[in-house]
Amino acid sequence: MAINIEKIREDFPILSRSVNGKPLTYLDNAATTQKPQTVIDAIVDYYTNYNSNIHRGTHHLSNLATEAHEAARNTIKDYINARHDREIIFTRGTTEAINLVASSFGQAFIKPGDEVIVTELEHHSNFVPWQMICERQGAHFRVVPFDENGDLQLDVLEKLLSDRTRILAFNHVSNSLGTVNPAKEIIKMAHDAGAAVLVDAAQSVQHIEHDVQDLDADFYAFSGHKIYGPTGIGVLYGKEKWLDAMPPYQGGGEMIDQVSVEKTTYNKIPFKFEAGTPNIVGPIGLAAAIDYINNFNFDELIAHEDDVLQYGFEKLGEIDGLKIYSQAKRHTSIIAFNVEGIHHYDLGTLLDTQGVAVRTGHHCTQPIMTALGVEGTVRASLALYNTKADIDSLVAAIRKALKMLGK
Repeated sequence: MAINIEKIREDFPILSRSVNGKPLTYLDNAATTQKPQTVIDAIVDYYTNYNSNIHRGTHHLSNLATEAHEAARNTIKDYINARHDREIIFTRGTTEAINLVASSFGQAFIKPGDEVIVTELEHHSNFVPWQMICERQGAHFRVVPFDENGDLQLDVLEKLLSDRTRILAFNHVSNSLGTVNPAKEIIKMAHDAGAAVLVDAAQSVQHIEHDVQDLDADFYAFSGHKIYGPTGIGVLYGKEKWLDAMPPYQGGGEMIDQVSVEKTTYNKIPFKFEAGTPNIVGPIGLAAAIDYINNFNFDELIAHEDDVLQYGFEKLGEIDGLKIYSQAKRHTSIIAFNVEGIHHYDLGTLLDTQGVAVRTGHHCTQPIMTALGVEGTVRASLALYNTKADIDSLVAAIRKALKMLGK
C-alpha cells in the first residue's frame, strides 16, 4: 500500500502554520528539514525527565542519560549498517566530522608531496578543510570537474588518482545541483589506487541508499538536522582500522585514558574523538528521527520524492525564461534554477511573501557557481512530506512574482 503523505504531514507541526498570511510551502529541506512530533517529544522528554551528564555519573539520572545516548549510537549504527557502534563518532555536524578527518587523518597519513582529491561539486565544508590540511602538510590539492550536465568527469578522476593520492573526498549528492554521484564506483576507483575515501552524506542519507559496508566507505559523514533530527548533532562513521590509527582531534574530558605531568594516554574509540560534555540530547533526538523514518518503507519514500521531483522539473520547465542547472544522469531532491532578468535573492524574497520557503545564493558551493557562470541560484529542495501541491504553489508564486516585476 502506498504511503499516506497527508497523514505524514500531520506528524510535522510546523507544516500547518502560515507565513505572511499564506499556508507555508516549505522547500528548503537541503538546508534543514522540519521535525516530526516524535523527535520534539524525545527532546522534551530528556530535558523534563532525565537531564544529566553522561558516562561518569553513578546516580540514576546519569545512568538513564548514558543508556539513551549509547542506545542512539547503536540505532545510528544499524541505520547505516556499520559493523560496530564504536565506529560511530558524534560530532556537531557534517562540517565538524569532515574537519576531524582532515585534521587527524591528515596529521597521521598526509606528508609533503602527497595528494588529496576533492570534486568541484563539493560544499565548502568538504573543500576548504582539505585545502587547509594540504597547506599545513605540504601536500597537493587536486579537483575533479563536472560536465555541462552536472555529472563528475570520472575520466579526469581516473587520471588524477595515483600512488601519491592519500584520500579522496566527495559528496554522495550535491547540495547545489542534486547530482547523485556513483559512490560505489568512485570508492572502488580510489581503493584500487590505494587511497582512502570520505563520503559527505549530508544530502544523501535521507534520500537514497545508505549502507556503508556495501559502499566500502572509509569515512561517512552526515548531519542530524537534515534527516529530521535536531541541529548541532552530526555523525562520523569511520572504519575501525582508521580511527584506531588516527590521533585525537581535541583534548579534554572523556577522550583520555590516563593523564600525568609526563604523558597522556587516550581512550578507546569512539570516545577518543568525543572530548568534553557532548550534545547529549542530539543523538537521542537523531535516534528518534531514524526511528520515525524506519516506520516506513524506505523505497516507497524514495519513489514518492522522485515522483514529486520529476513533477517539479516538468512544471518549472514550462516557465518562460527559467533555467534549471542540472541534467545529471541521476538526480534527487533538489532543483536549482534562475529566471532570466531576476536576481535570485529578489525572487526568493518575493516567494517568501507568498509563503514559499526556498534558499537563494551560492549555497556554500562557490566553485560550482563559478563553473556555471552565475553568482547564485534559487534552490527548491524536497523532503518526504513534500507533495505535488507544494510544486504547484512554487510555480504559482514564481508566475505571480514575474507579473509583479512586469516580466
